[in-house]
Amino acid sequence: MHDPDHRAVTLADVARLAGVGESTVSRVLRNQGSFSKRTQAQVAEAVASLGYVPNRLAGMLAGAHGTAGAKLVGIVIPSLGNVVFPDLLSGAASVLDRDGFQSVIGVSDYDPAREEALIGALLSWRPAGLIVTGLEHTDGALARLRASGIRVVEMIDTDGPGLDIVVGFSNRAVGRDSARHLLARGYRRIGYVGHDVTRDLRAGKRLAGFTETLTEAGMPLHDREIAAGASSAAAGRAALDRLLARTPGLDAVYFSNDDMALGGYFHCLAAGLAIPDRLALFGFNALDITAAMPQPLATVRTPRRAIGAVAAERLGAGGPREVVDLGYDLIPGATA
Repeated sequence: MHDPDHRAVTLADVARLAGVGESTVSRVLRNQGSFSKRTQAQVAEAVASLGYVPNRLAGMLAGAHGTAGAKLVGIVIPSLGNVVFPDLLSGAASVLDRDGFQSVIGVSDYDPAREEALIGALLSWRPAGLIVTGLEHTDGALARLRASGIRVVEMIDTDGPGLDIVVGFSNRAVGRDSARHLLARGYRRIGYVGHDVTRDLRAGKRLAGFTETLTEAGMPLHDREIAAGASSAAAGRAALDRLLARTPGLDAVYFSNDDMALGGYFHCLAAGLAIPDRLALFGFNALDITAAMPQPLATVRTPRRAIGAVAAERLGAGGPREVVDLGYDLIPGATA
């Protein structure tokens, strides 16, 4: 994390904390030469305590090539299967390419431990900066990011404290505004269909904002159906089928995203349920395909490419920590 008063943790720092020489630390980290198990344990403890990441470039590149990592930017996203994240990458690439940087991308599959490993691997190349998704990370990932001495951008969520630069929007506010929209349209028996919110924490924040607003209005969420695994049209279709079989009197359903809502739309077509007269549908992300439906989906448009571009721009800028909230647009559509 960039801080004018905070430098990157070095091999010398590890050696000092472990009480051994730098050459000994180097041997232990490379697992070459002789050293005792006690020394190995001391070095490992110091590395974990300081969040130190070995510099791969130091052993591979020399002389004029020793700063090659300065033209690299690491990016960690949770998925490539959802168009949201390719859009973010597209926005970031437009700026990084212009400024002569190369991006190295890691995909965590919404697994915090995998994200931590990817962050460590990317930092070992000493990149100029790192872009990660969301605000929640493991303790190990946070230690590595704080010890890196580089700028870190967390994107697509502003609901919580950031490490350095935060670029995105409030997912909780998206949920609240979605609920207000449905209530203002007269819907009172509202359900929810979503994917695993314990993995996709931003979907969980939207659901929290949505349910809080309904409860405050005296219209608590009637029922919910959570599909196991990642979001998809197939998962949304099957989940809405299960939800309506259990709670047939619903008049509106809020979906965790447009992928799931598209599947819900297909279920309604197959079951002969009139939209929105019999059942209203509301999504999130404003995907091109849901805008092209015979009845365009009621949803929320997020500035994904702009988020990626601003994240890349802020990565190369000096200055203090900041939060850049780019907002979102509610799209009334024709399904709610």
